[in-house]
Amino acid sequence: MSTAVKTTAYGTGSGLLVEPVEGGSLADVEPKVLRDLLAEAGFLLLRGFDSDMDSFTTLVQNTSTSTTLDPARDFYSEVAQKVDAGFDEVGLHTENGNSPFRAHVAWFFCEKAASSGSQTTVCDGYRVWDAFSPAAREAFAAQDIVYSRYVSEAQWRAMAHHLLGKTKPAEEIKVEELLALASQLDGTEIVPQEDGGVRYSFRTPAAGTTVFGERLSFANSILGPSFNYEKPTITFADGTAFPPELIAEVEEVTARLTENLDWQDGDAAVIDNTRVMHGRRAITDPDRTIYNALSYIEAPAA
Repeated sequence: MSTAVKTTAYGTGSGLLVEPVEGGSLADVEPKVLRDLLAEAGFLLLRGFDSDMDSFTTLVQNTSTSTTLDPARDFYSEVAQKVDAGFDEVGLHTENGNSPFRAHVAWFFCEKAASSGSQTTVCDGYRVWDAFSPAAREAFAAQDIVYSRYVSEAQWRAMAHHLLGKTKPAEEIKVEELLALASQLDGTEIVPQEDGGVRYSFRTPAAGTTVFGERLSFANSILGPSFNYEKPTITFADGTAFPPELIAEVEEVTARLTENLDWQDGDAAVIDNTRVMHGRRAITDPDRTIYNALSYIEAPAA
């Protein structure tokens, strides 16, 4: 039985608060309804549903074609991993946006909300791109950006294990299989290292199209964190650094357009990871408990 929903505006942009009309479970939200709302809004906050880890997992699986992961986090269900990036504020980013494995959708489930602060932040890349000066848009449109970093052997093996459909134990995967996966991804180069790790570079537009359409969105990980990994080097494709005045404009515009998700127990959030960046205010209540999932969804019919 599907759960009928109603929507109201959330925040200053196109985000939506989604609530059940007459009660119902997260697990029974109609997948097409959710995808259509996400295409319109960029991010959704689902509130008032019967919710737990099982219903959240079912919602993710019903709406997605496949799931992916952050190899540095532990699983708490078939799809969910605990958010554990320390206590400091986390900069805006897209999940796995500094790698060729960026998911279409980032999902969050709040099992226990913080008593103060600790909000998840969201920033719509459509709004950012439109708010940039012509000079900033010209700079980012002129050439791609490149992320490069080292990834440990345990981390790349965990990712490859998942990408290969868990058909082979992680410890049996050869680096050649990772290289074969990377060869199918535009703009990606991976160089094996003597210690078993790899160093990769990933070239991508700073502002690109989304899973739902051709409109340009400034959705990337230029300002993002590196809690469980080596901090990446980020440059323009020709190897030059971003001018300080350009980064200053990115920081000013995104800060002005950033909104808070003020969590309540049992809330879930759905974020178009190809359009909307997210981050986090500093954690002031360490007892808050939030899980996330990453997935791919069907692109809309042409």
